[in-house]
Amino acid sequence: MTALIRHKGWKWGFRSTILLYFGVLVVLPVLGVYVQSFSAGWEHFAASLLDPIAWKAVLLTLKLGFISALINIVVGTMVAWVLTRYRFPGRTLLNSLVDLPFALPTAVGGLMILLLLGPGSLIGQVAEGLGFEIVFHQPAIVIAMVFVTFPFVIRAVQPLLEELEPSQEEAAYTMGASKARTFFRVILPSMSPGIISGGMLALSRAIAEFGAVVLVAGNIPGRTLVASVFIYGEIESDNPAGAAAVSVLLLTLSFIVLWIMNRVQQRRGWT
Repeated sequence: MTALIRHKGWKWGFRSTILLYFGVLVVLPVLGVYVQSFSAGWEHFAASLLDPIAWKAVLLTLKLGFISALINIVVGTMVAWVLTRYRFPGRTLLNSLVDLPFALPTAVGGLMILLLLGPGSLIGQVAEGLGFEIVFHQPAIVIAMVFVTFPFVIRAVQPLLEELEPSQEEAAYTMGASKARTFFRVILPSMSPGIISGGMLALSRAIAEFGAVVLVAGNIPGRTLVASVFIYGEIESDNPAGAAAVSVLLLTLSFIVLWIMNRVQQRRGWT
């Protein structure tokens, strides 16, 4: 009986610690943003959201986030396929480098892009010679978003490819299916849960990115001013309530993306 009480007490203490940890690190900061957004009243909140510059920044962020997510879906799936299906020198090193954006400070990633593609770099000078610029324009923002979200699709697709039974492909080949037909009818459906979940996580992460984007984005509304840079500017302008209002919009959009992802997975029986 004493052992049972001790066991229940240990379980209750463990659960309480987890809930406290989750509450302090996740729930309280989120609630703090929502409270701050309404601190100046409903009228100020509505005015902040209806500000044309704010809306242009949010719409531009969503557009570039979708583009970066699509790039990651295509490139990430290809990289996951190569890392899983082929053996070649340097494969282990390449597989380790996939997680570099997770370990590297995002500001360092932005600095790398700035040094590699900036006006003083070889690539930047070639681009200027061709009549266009990369840094401080939309291409650099997309590259920054792709960099920080690169691992999501790869790490979501890899386990599914590793779990795919070779017998399924062999059966398709035995029945006369071509390699292309086997890929689209057997392999791609098996990868689709990882592709969709990884792509939606990449989208959610991209629209919230700041560290890498702030170094390569511009400040022109509707063209190079993204939401995270706009929020930073509002903080510097001593308008935390306005910054929080736009933050709430981005936060809500991220919640919606994650909710849709979970609903799709549950409907298709992936979880």
